[in-house]
Formats: sequence, C-alpha cells, structure tokens
Amino acid sequence: MQKEKVVAAIDLKAFYAYVECVDRNLDPWKTPLVVCDKERGKNTIILSVSPYLKKKGVPSRLRIRDLPKGFDYVYAVPRMERYIQRSSEVVSIFLDFISEEDLHVYSIDESFLDLTSYLDYYKMTPIELVKHIKNTIKEKTGLETTAGIGNNLFLSKVALDIYAKKEKDGIATIFKKDIKTKLWPITPLNKIWGIGE
Repeated sequence: MQKEKVVAAIDLKAFYAYVECVDRNLDPWKTPLVVCDKERGKNTIILSVSPYLKKKGVPSRLRIRDLPKGFDYVYAVPRMERYIQRSSEVVSIFLDFISEEDLHVYSIDESFLDLTSYLDYYKMTPIELVKHIKNTIKEKTGLETTAGIGNNLFLSKVALDIYAKKEKDGIATIFKKDIKTKLWPITPLNKIWGIGE
C-alpha cells in the first residue's frame, strides 16, 4: 500500500530582522528593529520588522513614514549577501535530514520538505520530525521557524500561513481528514495561498 504523502512547509520567522538581531546579540522579541536604509528618506520601504514589533501590530511591509510613534527603533541597513548566507546554512541543515530531491526551496526564507519516506527511517511522527528540524535550526543558527504540515504542498502551506503562527510550538497541520474543519472555514478566500482578490 502506498504511503500517504507528508509535506512540511518551513518558514524562517521575520527572517531579515531576525538575522540582524542575532548578529547584534539583540533579543528579537524585545527589540524594535526594522530592516531598511534610513538614509534613503521617509518613503523608503521597510523589508522586515522584528517579532517584537509584529507582536505590537506593526506590519512587516510599510514605509518609514508609516512607522507608528512611540518606539525607539533600531535601523538595520539591508545586507542581502548576509541573508543569502544564512538562508544557505538553513538549507544545508534541511539536507542533513532529507535528500536534495525531496527539498523544494520556495524563497529565501521558506522551503517545502517531502518527509514521506523519512518518517519510518527516523521512527518519528511528522510533528516530532519537524520539531527536531526546527530545534536543530535554532541551535545551529539562532533563527526561529514556523511550520505547516499536510499531505501536499498546498495543505502544508495553508497550515503554515493560517494556523502555525498561532500555535505555541509554531507548528500546525492540515491533513486530508481536516479539510472540512480547517480549510473550508477560512474566509475571506484570498487569505489562502494562491488565491487572489
């Protein structure tokens, strides 16, 4: 009998801002850091804000002029080379767990891992294996992740985008059996990956 496919979508939390905080020995959960070049003026787009600011309701994409008052902001000039380097470190950690053909790097801060053939090998449930991967990333890089797990790319991505950020351990699942209870209730529909206005 064919095994049911298990895919994990793993996302690096507030990636650029998190890297800047880690590199400066600042706590991302207590530091009002924004990634942008302040010298370019008030209309400059902010690429990333720290988890501390996200928690306070500051969106991750806005212009300097739209930053809420009342924070003593730490400004970090974007360093794309550094972010690519850190992203590569995380990808190499994924490759410690799975083979290249089971990894799809979706963006600089997000990847899909096909875990189907590894669960028996590691003798772990999907959640246990993803926790192990997340903990290894945290241990080796200082970066935090969230993850969605499902039976395909779509379900894992929706679990990541809609539910994982609300979970204490940063992991959410949507398997085929959960479609009616977890996928159908999502409104508006454009909250779902791949669905536009």
